[in-house]
Amino acid sequence: MSSQNAFFSSSPISPNARRARRSKYTWKHLHTLAHSATNCPLRVIAHIDLDAFYAQCEMVRLDVDPDQPLAVQQWQGLIAINYPARAYGLNRHVTVTEAKEKCPDIICQHVATWKEGDTKWSYSDDAFKEIATRKVSLDPYRIESRKILATIKESLPADKQKVEKASIDEVFLDLSAHVHSILLQRYPQLEGPPPYDDPTEPLPKPPTTALDWKADALVDLDNTHNEEDDPDWDDVVMLIASEIVRDVRARIFKKLKYTCSAGISRNKMLAKLGSGHKKPNSQTVIRNRAIQYFLSGFKFTKIRNLGGKFGDEVVAAFNTDSVSELLAVSIEQLKKQLGDGSGSWLYNAIRGEDDSEVNPRTQIKSMLSAKSFRPSINSFEVACKWLRIFVADIFGRLVEEGVLENKRRPKTINIHHRQGAQTRSKQAPIPLGKTITEAALFDLAKNLMAQVVVDGRAWPCANLSLSVGGFEDGVTGNMGINTFLVRGDEAKAMNAASLGRQDSTESRRSGKRRRVKVGGIPTFFQNRYNSIGSDLDEENGNATLISDHDRAEHEPDEGVSHAERDHHQASSKLPHSAQTGFAEQPWPDHDREETSLAPPFMYQTPKPPDQTQQSSIDDYFCERCKKHMQADQRTEHEDYHFAKDLQNEHSPRRPPPKPVPLANLASSSKPKGRGRPAGGNLGPEKGQKKLAFG
Repeated sequence: MSSQNAFFSSSPISPNARRARRSKYTWKHLHTLAHSATNCPLRVIAHIDLDAFYAQCEMVRLDVDPDQPLAVQQWQGLIAINYPARAYGLNRHVTVTEAKEKCPDIICQHVATWKEGDTKWSYSDDAFKEIATRKVSLDPYRIESRKILATIKESLPADKQKVEKASIDEVFLDLSAHVHSILLQRYPQLEGPPPYDDPTEPLPKPPTTALDWKADALVDLDNTHNEEDDPDWDDVVMLIASEIVRDVRARIFKKLKYTCSAGISRNKMLAKLGSGHKKPNSQTVIRNRAIQYFLSGFKFTKIRNLGGKFGDEVVAAFNTDSVSELLAVSIEQLKKQLGDGSGSWLYNAIRGEDDSEVNPRTQIKSMLSAKSFRPSINSFEVACKWLRIFVADIFGRLVEEGVLENKRRPKTINIHHRQGAQTRSKQAPIPLGKTITEAALFDLAKNLMAQVVVDGRAWPCANLSLSVGGFEDGVTGNMGINTFLVRGDEAKAMNAASLGRQDSTESRRSGKRRRVKVGGIPTFFQNRYNSIGSDLDEENGNATLISDHDRAEHEPDEGVSHAERDHHQASSKLPHSAQTGFAEQPWPDHDREETSLAPPFMYQTPKPPDQTQQSSIDDYFCERCKKHMQADQRTEHEDYHFAKDLQNEHSPRRPPPKPVPLANLASSSKPKGRGRPAGGNLGPEKGQKKLAFG
């Protein structure tokens, strides 16, 4: 059945119109940009490189004119030349004499040195004449490098910065997250959710059609692109990144007077190539559409990781060092010649692909101090003098690293010794639990040197070095046991306050506790001991249950106990024969001296003291201690006496008193233990009864 309504075909959408409204980047790409993903096509990396850093440090220190030619001298060679001096054709391979011939006005400033016997590096005009007694120090440049790194970090938001210190004078920055936040501020249309909640939907085209790159050096676009094309979001993020880097460079110059160059691109490899593309004091932007054109003019040996043996291997395999020529080689040929891994990596590298991550760890891993001797040294004493310099050098850097505050500390110390063609190394752990000191490091270094000497053939020594490594973050906030203790006046004050609180608590308790009759621990044993006593009387006719009473540990300040009263009260409950035997037994003198107490009493529930002994109805008088106390403490106090009696009865330290020679009481020469007899088959003797102790 056909429809009655007529349908007309839609007019076709112009391909140019569609292309103008849609980006080739998706919402997913925008999302990964915020997380600094290495595979994000919108990723943006910057590389900042100081211009002739060592030379700049000396220019800033000496406060010379920026146009003044200057070179940094080390002995008879040059290790850094500023750009005004390079205009005269100078490089680091010329000698000091040659440099002065080509540029008479050049300043050749010798690096700082450690002198034998000194504890601090210094500058000296005659240092190059004393190579045998001096050692180069790069500490001034390390100090300035730390200042520059701190300034860079201050220029970036703390929650979005990723900074990697690549060397003493270069830094990588991953600006992806920072750029993403600025991108959303400038273009609010990017904040909303993607159409249909589909992250693979293309982003809208940037509303701007022209970008202002200021004074940046823009690499020309590839042949397939031209500047009249509308920019896409990758161009916009590069523009924002260039603004950030320009601001960072301006802050470094304003604060520290150092100029630097920068490269900005989609990965670390391209950014590093860009920072050296136009120097000094400039920055180069390599847009995604310009990568192939940019790389085509390079030798691939300039690319990171291609300047050493691997680069030589590639040149030998394909007989070229040009990127443009190597682009014609297929990936299969590269894998065949170099292996699968190396071949694939090289194939991507020459096409500008690099997914290496910016590592924000900027902390050092080791410290080294070394010296080559010309002439060689020949004694342990001279070696120790240099070890002292090495230790002072390393310890000064450790202090700046925060070792005194226990922020970071090394775990090992190493010594390297070269004699002729033989190199030997010794290592020792740095003790934990102690603050690292210069003296402690020197002792460790000297011991290691002594081990080298003991091994033999230590002289003459051509090179000696000392290093520390294995750095780890220190534990902070730990407290020693002394921090939990108090002494002196503070302890006295705390004791006084504690006694005051105890007295106050006891006074409150005395009015609140319910008064109870005699009870406590004895009430659980009274019936049992009464039954035991009656059984003994029935079977043996007489027996003696004896325990002693020790008050020395509990109340050392108390005097003599009420011995006779306790004795008569206890013995009055027993048959006459037992009483007679008890009274006739003398107690050892050593027991009297130790305890200052009367002879022990018979096991029986203590009787309440006579009411006449108490000063009031709320007062309790202990007959055994001769001590007054609160009535509500009576039960607890009697429990104490009873527990002490039980303890002393079963204590093996006191020999039992000799039994009364009774006819019906069997005696044994061997002491009886609490357990079963050793034989196991002997029955109970007459007069014995098995006691249940729970």
